[in-house]
Parts: sequence; C-alpha cells; structure tokens
Amino acid sequence: MNAIRLLTLEDVPALAELFRTNRDFLAPWEPDRGVDYFTIDGQRAVVEEALERYEQGLTHPHVILDEGGHVVGRINIGNIVHGPFQSCGVGYWVSEHANGRGLATAALSEIKEVAFGRLGLHRIEAGTLADNTRSQRVLEKNGFARFGLAPSYLQIAGRWQDHALYQALNPLHD
Repeated sequence: MNAIRLLTLEDVPALAELFRTNRDFLAPWEPDRGVDYFTIDGQRAVVEEALERYEQGLTHPHVILDEGGHVVGRINIGNIVHGPFQSCGVGYWVSEHANGRGLATAALSEIKEVAFGRLGLHRIEAGTLADNTRSQRVLEKNGFARFGLAPSYLQIAGRWQDHALYQALNPLHD
C-alpha cells in the first residue's frame, strides 16, 4: 500500500478536520494561522492553490495515508527549480494520533521517488526547527544529511526560529 497519493479536492473535509483536531499539536511547528485556515473553506482555498501550483509544475502536493488509507497528514515537494539547479524542497506533517508509526518516514521515502524518479531532480532540501529531533530522524532515515543551521530562518509559532538544514542528492546523478 502507498503511504502517499496526490492531493485532491475530495481531501478538503478530512484535512479541515485534521487541522481542527490537531491545532494545538501542530502549533509549535507551524506558522501562526488565522481561524479560517482550520475551516472547510480555508482548506479548500489551500488545496485549490496547491493544485494550481501543481498544474504550473511548481509543486507536488500529496496527502499521507495510514494503513487503512485514511488521510493523516500532508507531504509536499515545493519550490521546484529546473535548469542547472534541479532542486526542490520538501515539507511534511502527520497528525498526533498517527505520530510515531513510521508514516512520515514511509511518505518521505515515496516522495523521494517522485522527486528523483519521475521529476529527475538532483537535490531535495528540508529544514526542521533546530530542536525537532523526531523530524530530523525521519530525514536521516531517508538518507538526508545535515548541511547547516539557518538562524532565524522561518517565523514559526509567532517568532523567528533557527532551522537545521538537510539535503538528499539523487544517487543516479553521481
């Protein structure tokens, strides 16, 4: 069974419910969100924008699935750059009830196949909060290597926070 699949508009209700029920759990790892973000309409706008960017070739938005095929999170390839750079970024989250079950690790493994296989990219970059050791382990299990620390990199939970930077290189490009 696949751990991921492409995002669809049919995922909006499940995502709105996940964000609503996981709001406190995700808050330390996410930018501040307005109340609309946690609604069906808010998630419809997020999904529609993601699908539009997908059509433009700028992102590959996916949902993460549990063993029963239920949506339990998101994983996205974004900031896709072709030409000599051939790179992208990846971001992911899994709901609290699905945490610690290997779903993010499996999802990242599959999204690497999309980036390196289907898209033929050379490099995937990821950043985590400097103290987010669980997410760092997910990256390391998937062959990502830490290459730096970015001070005040992103505004997360209402303040600028340092991020550990990781990358994986396409082994077919050696």
